Amino acid sequence: MLSAARNQALADLRERIAALEGGVAKRKVCLPFEVPEIDAVLPGGGLAHGALHEFAGGGSGTVDGAAAALFAAGIAARTKGQIAWCLTRPDLFMPALAQAGLHPDRVVFVEANKEEEVLEDMETCLSYGGLGAVVGEVVRLPMTASRRLQLAAEKTGTMAIAVRRWRRQTEANDFGQPTASTTRWRVSVMPSEELPVAGIGRPRWLLELMRVKAGECAEFCVGACDATGRIDISSGSGDRSNTSGRSLYSA
Repeated sequence: MLSAARNQALADLRERIAALEGGVAKRKVCLPFEVPEIDAVLPGGGLAHGALHEFAGGGSGTVDGAAAALFAAGIAARTKGQIAWCLTRPDLFMPALAQAGLHPDRVVFVEANKEEEVLEDMETCLSYGGLGAVVGEVVRLPMTASRRLQLAAEKTGTMAIAVRRWRRQTEANDFGQPTASTTRWRVSVMPSEELPVAGIGRPRWLLELMRVKAGECAEFCVGACDATGRIDISSGSGDRSNTSGRSLYSA
């Protein structure tokens, strides 16, 4: 009898907390890659909604940086709803995003003058709660700012994606600093798939899962996002000396 009363009191308390937070707490769900080798190493079998995820290029060059943004675009494309893309430099090449599955009619660009404003815009968009994902291009991601983004994402269940875009080599060092992100990825361009005839095959990436909460680090050689935003496991690791990839940022 006492146990039943205690359980009811706890249930009432949970309802009151949910009401104070602005609604019923959202159930944690994940977006699977639908690639067994990758989903197996991610808690829940995919990228968590209601969480912050980080993506960066494997090197300081624009090619790897563009691949990281395309990877993020493919993930955002597979969420439901409009996508807010926060940035300071409006130089994205939309046809490249569309090739990764993210079509222009789904994207709302939020332009800022300073990087600090990008982080503020991301938090505001996450708090709205009606978006599929919120993407932000930033060089630095301080721990305090990342915690605020993580909490805002948890509250509404919206996926937050930070694309770490470097302007110079020294800025890439900030990627090693701790953040509150649930996962952290590094993307490097590899030679495209070989074709039986002359031509350029599907681009390939080396995905490095640098950090994942309640999981282990891993790396995968994958075929780049297709027109639906999906990747697949690629055969062979290749040689990075002859890389190819799609242009994402306009000159």
